[in-house]
Amino acid sequence: MEVLDFKAEHLQRLKLQNAQLYLSGWVTLEQGRALENQPSYTAVVDGIPIAAAGVVPQWQGRAIAWAFLSEIGPRQFVGVHRAVKSFLDGCFIKRIEMTVNCDFPEAHRWAKMLGFSMEAERMVGYAPDGGDCALYARVL
Repeated sequence: MEVLDFKAEHLQRLKLQNAQLYLSGWVTLEQGRALENQPSYTAVVDGIPIAAAGVVPQWQGRAIAWAFLSEIGPRQFVGVHRAVKSFLDGCFIKRIEMTVNCDFPEAHRWAKMLGFSMEAERMVGYAPDGGDCALYARVL
């Protein structure tokens, strides 16, 4: 696995996992280009993007984490997890938030593995499709 600086075209080439497919209609190329100017990275295997993740600073000391993953096996997930964890451990932003679809148990598990704690169990109607999300935060 190779980790590259994120480019908007990576999102176009990344085949989203089933649990995130509902987001594909909401994430535009323009939004992807905006993420290129933030601390954002893409995991690539054999030239194919398998995951993209990063943070979007909101103000000094606060950022929002984001991630898009393809359907990857456990071996590739371990590499992605290590890369994301290493990035988070080294970014020294006091508060990083992330939201997780309430009906996506694997994402809840990953949030906890990355050192996030749940702050809000259910934010009703939060997702672009009207679904509910939980709020997690990682505070130094």
